[in-house]
Amino acid sequence: MNNKVSVWLVRIVIFIGVIFSLFPFYWMIVMASQDTSAIYAVPPKLTFGPNLIAHIKTVFEQTTFFRSFGNSMFVATTTMILILFFDSLAGFAFAKLKFKGKNFLFVFLLGTMMIPGQLNIIPQFLMMDKIGWIGSYKALIIPSMANAFGIFWIKQYAEDAIPDSIIESARMDGCSTFRVYWNIALPILKPAMAFLAIYSFMGSWNDYMWPLIVLNDESKYTLMLALTQLQGLYYTDYSLVITGSLLATLPLLVVFAFFSKQMMAGLTAGAVKE
Repeated sequence: MNNKVSVWLVRIVIFIGVIFSLFPFYWMIVMASQDTSAIYAVPPKLTFGPNLIAHIKTVFEQTTFFRSFGNSMFVATTTMILILFFDSLAGFAFAKLKFKGKNFLFVFLLGTMMIPGQLNIIPQFLMMDKIGWIGSYKALIIPSMANAFGIFWIKQYAEDAIPDSIIESARMDGCSTFRVYWNIALPILKPAMAFLAIYSFMGSWNDYMWPLIVLNDESKYTLMLALTQLQGLYYTDYSLVITGSLLATLPLLVVFAFFSKQMMAGLTAGAVKE
């Protein structure tokens, strides 16, 4: 009886957690279908209004939505692919290769994770300006093509997931270090890389500050920048802003739903020991 009660309590807690997690998305859809005055209503309105389709059409008319959507997709996808390659390569090296200064480099890498990203903006901008990349996608993609968290994540996963005996056997068969990484390590690292892919894609897709600083051509604006066109100088229709945010969120929800199993496999890997 106690076990049944415990199971039901856990289910109830999980159900309540799901409701709280989904409520912001529900409220976003509700506000996108209402006018701006509904945002300030007390008590707040929790039912759908009649304006959702009209607001979506207005967002398409007032912003370069589809062009900016394509720009964001290009930047986020390219950044994700580069992060997967370089982070997995570095993580594999830290986990399974022996070289001088490995521990020092890894500690230094972890130290960079403690530096707030805002502190890097000015020196990074000066560097991009020095090499003439301001206004180009290279300034968005190249500085983000590897990150400390991804290397740390892959390194921790690879240490337990890739047996040393497999690597030694591959070397005895004449495999080079890169071939060991490409043919042996990568297939084993798929769950961890699936999580890292979605994590990096979402981070690049939602980035606003850095594109705002380095992009000066509206034709190259990412979607997050394009949505600022919905903000007026003296008045902002927040229902339109919320509608634009909703449209920008939908691709992330699709990506998350498509890769949710791989994400959970990566997150829970190593949590259960046999």
